[in-house]
Amino acid sequence: MFGLPWDQTLGALMFLGMIGFLFFGFPVAFSLTFTGLLFGLVGFGLPFFNLLPLRIWGTMQNFTLVAVPLFVFMGVALEKSGLAEELLDTMALVLGWLRGGIAISVVLVGAILAASTGIVGASVITMGLVSLPTMIRRRYHKQLITGTICASGTLGQIIPPSIILILLGDIMGVSVGDLYIGAFVPGLVLVGLYLVYLVVIANLKPELAPPIPREELAEFRADAVRRVAIALLPALVLIVGVLGSIFMGFASPTEAAGVGAAGGLMLTIAKRRFSFKMLLDVMRTTTRITSLAFIILVGANTFGLVFRGLNGDHLVTSLLLNLPFGPYGVLATVMGVIFFLGFFIDFLEIAFIHVPIFTPVLVQHFGFEAVWLSILIAVNLQTSFLSPPFGFALFYLRGVAPPEITTGDIYRGVIPFLVLQLIGLALVIMFPDLVFAPIRFFRS
Repeated sequence: MFGLPWDQTLGALMFLGMIGFLFFGFPVAFSLTFTGLLFGLVGFGLPFFNLLPLRIWGTMQNFTLVAVPLFVFMGVALEKSGLAEELLDTMALVLGWLRGGIAISVVLVGAILAASTGIVGASVITMGLVSLPTMIRRRYHKQLITGTICASGTLGQIIPPSIILILLGDIMGVSVGDLYIGAFVPGLVLVGLYLVYLVVIANLKPELAPPIPREELAEFRADAVRRVAIALLPALVLIVGVLGSIFMGFASPTEAAGVGAAGGLMLTIAKRRFSFKMLLDVMRTTTRITSLAFIILVGANTFGLVFRGLNGDHLVTSLLLNLPFGPYGVLATVMGVIFFLGFFIDFLEIAFIHVPIFTPVLVQHFGFEAVWLSILIAVNLQTSFLSPPFGFALFYLRGVAPPEITTGDIYRGVIPFLVLQLIGLALVIMFPDLVFAPIRFFRS
């Protein structure tokens, strides 16, 4: 095949076959596993099956991955506590007198939920159910509504305790604690970009995001401080307890995840939302989400073991090294490929399949720092939730939106926020200290 050695030819065919299975709609875990087993048998014969269980067992012994189900449990428990509803109601009343105030409150609540739950689906659905009817009633522009809710819900991909950062830490072989510290400022940069956009658009075109009349807010003002404190303080205490312990080096991400899971359950009890049925629902959801991630991880290990054994990684290295663009041109090419893939496949698939193939070249041959590169990838992967036609956030919102909100409204509404996410990615590339300065501060 194109003059390649036999093993690299098999590696290229294996990669193309796996992509073909995905585009025909086969589940990613089975696509990865099947292509890995088939080409492993062709390339190495039956002895391959002696090595595979050891590889999978070694991955499953990684203690850091225990943080995944614990953080998922924390997020699902907080969703059941009603925290998001309280935050949205109070923040909308506090900021409602501003042009675009309700949209601004959605972004701020999205950031708080990202730092306390980190589950994109739960955030988008909750904010869609609570804030979308209010924004429609207040005559907000439909596309501004949908874009704001979807983009705010995806902040959990980059703001710790993000699940994808744990998985990228394992894939890239870097400290999850450093990733959490390094990702915090880029996450705030995205929040800032969203807020600036909403303020500018609401003032340039007031009809898109009208304020709530002040007389309607008069009754709330007398009790505003107490209501905001009741809604906000529990989330802030949990955020500081979980992330603060990681940033200050008091606890590992896995230990902090255990604290977060217990804290989420205690908050549910404190808000009188706890029941054994609720606990069973939380455990079922946690098991389902965690199983999805780990079965893909097993498939990715199978695929990766065979692909490297067939020297497919050498083929990719050769292709990237021969690009006539220089280090940052190659980086831009890889980021462009990841962004393009996000239009068609899930972020977990990109993380487990493509990141291990592309990133070793960028780290080993071009000298890019692995922590910084991991955060670039995390910011880039966030766009996959907004990318039409298959962005998950779009489907989540479509599922809870009333009939007057069309699929076209949702797709068009996210485009400005996709552009803002790419601007945020460019800023992190241009100013690496957005990542490194916080790490130096907390590790000094």
